[in-house]
Amino acid sequence: MTAADLDAVAGIAAVGFPDHFEGRDCFENRLALNPAGCFVLAGDEGPPQGYLVAYPWTENAAPALNTLIGTIPDDATVMYLHDLAIDPAVRGGGWSRPIVERLAADARVAGWPALALVAVNAAAPFWERHGFSVADPPGMAAKLAGYGPDARYMVRPL
Repeated sequence: MTAADLDAVAGIAAVGFPDHFEGRDCFENRLALNPAGCFVLAGDEGPPQGYLVAYPWTENAAPALNTLIGTIPDDATVMYLHDLAIDPAVRGGGWSRPIVERLAADARVAGWPALALVAVNAAAPFWERHGFSVADPPGMAAKLAGYGPDARYMVRPL
């Protein structure tokens, strides 16, 4: 992902997560914090069809939606998969598995023991197919309140 992709990324996010708005500035912030964890999904030609954003974070925590982060936490213990979104027109085309596996491989090489995420929009079964399991550490329900009633914190050991 580059700065030139941010308008397209924000547009895909608005379609993919209409109930979980995050503005362009949020994606710009994550790109600045961890460019190696920000990807656009595109064919050989044409605009982005999806994106993935990930960065180091603290286990059993979830950043608030649509907030800017000043720095990666010093006590980061997992690679947090903030977002994966694919344009509805190309969903089901095999875009997700390669990028999730790329992230997992990169995180493993970098020494992270796990990937973590918050599944929204009833997406827990999708993430289970990618090797994630629901985790329910103490206090997590309160941390997920802003993500909606179907939000699930999920972890994939590496």
